[in-house]
Amino acid sequence: MTLPNPCPASFRGPRLAAALWLAALATVAMPAVLATSRPAYALDAIVEKKTFTMPTYTTVSGGVLREVKVGWEAYGTLNADKSNVILITHFFSGTSHAAGKYKPEDKAPGYWDAIIGPGKPLDTDKYYIISSDTLVNLNAHDPNVVTTGPATPRPDTGKPYGMDFPVVGIRDFVNVQKALLESQGIHKLHAVMGASMGALQAYEWATGYPEMVGRVIPVIGAGDTDGWLVGWLDIWASPIRLDPNWNNGDYYGKTPPKAGLAQSLKVISLFSNYWTWADDTYNRKWAKPGEDPEKSFANRYAIEAALDSAGAARAETADANHLLYLVKANQTFAPGGDVGLARIKAPVLMISSSEDLVFPPPTIQRTADKIRSGGAKVEQVNIGGGRGHLNGVANVSEAADAITRFLAQ
Repeated sequence: MTLPNPCPASFRGPRLAAALWLAALATVAMPAVLATSRPAYALDAIVEKKTFTMPTYTTVSGGVLREVKVGWEAYGTLNADKSNVILITHFFSGTSHAAGKYKPEDKAPGYWDAIIGPGKPLDTDKYYIISSDTLVNLNAHDPNVVTTGPATPRPDTGKPYGMDFPVVGIRDFVNVQKALLESQGIHKLHAVMGASMGALQAYEWATGYPEMVGRVIPVIGAGDTDGWLVGWLDIWASPIRLDPNWNNGDYYGKTPPKAGLAQSLKVISLFSNYWTWADDTYNRKWAKPGEDPEKSFANRYAIEAALDSAGAARAETADANHLLYLVKANQTFAPGGDVGLARIKAPVLMISSSEDLVFPPPTIQRTADKIRSGGAKVEQVNIGGGRGHLNGVANVSEAADAITRFLAQ
């Protein structure tokens, strides 16, 4: 569910750049992956991050938030009757930066630049494409991200919420997006599309607000979180809770739990790849020439060093509490309970990967069957690429023709 943020210069070697990138759940965005997966032409536009503010918002769990802010950006032009809107919902560690660049010298464009732009499947000559940062966005300390979460100062005290921030779920992300759209007079979506956690949001849109959704394109995501993934999500969060600097979430203004956060991002990054990725990229190479791992605990394998370094780099702009809240939101995802998916009426294009370890093929098929049981049309497309879960961003262009046809129906 974890990408748009480039790694520091010391981590931009081509093999690492092609290796450590996290989609919706992943943690590391690699310019080389994006560069090799997009066409030669790109969205030749400088995009602007804007801020949407809600005076108050009541969460599904009953918590009341004041001065809720999320960032958003858009590509293309809204037509007169506001019927050409495509909403992009981002993955676990993603942001609203789906295409283009903030400034010409940026190392890489937004994560789905391969499919957004003139003449691309999400054609900006036809569609108005809008994307927003979620609540509790992982990248709370990235200057290009606007979000409201545990790291946000409370309006009444000026101190960060910490773990006093109310529990939020995928439906809360969708509700804030709905308010953003309505602030622009948008009450109907041509389509909603997202990868990983973004796919979860797409399902939530289709079950929660079916009258607003014309088409659904979930990418590398199932329609609920099963017990296997609930357990893995807990493992992702565990290093943070075990870091003494976490201090039950009370670390703002103190030493943050960066060691635990970096380890969490390391675990997520490895799990989001395919099992052959480590061998194909590193095999059993040593981290440093002449330092045999059999000779000393201090000597390491290349994959260990790469994962550690990439996790530490990403932890600089991420927030530990925000990761915990995202884990909870993903664990509790079950739109409409057992009958929720059968309520979907809009046609669905499910893009998945047989290599995905986060949402294995049987969970995707189960979702498709549940949606079909309610009478909705479901089309399924498989994409490859050797990246497992990360194929949903790095290789989404494999589904370009299917996306183009589906949006034109």
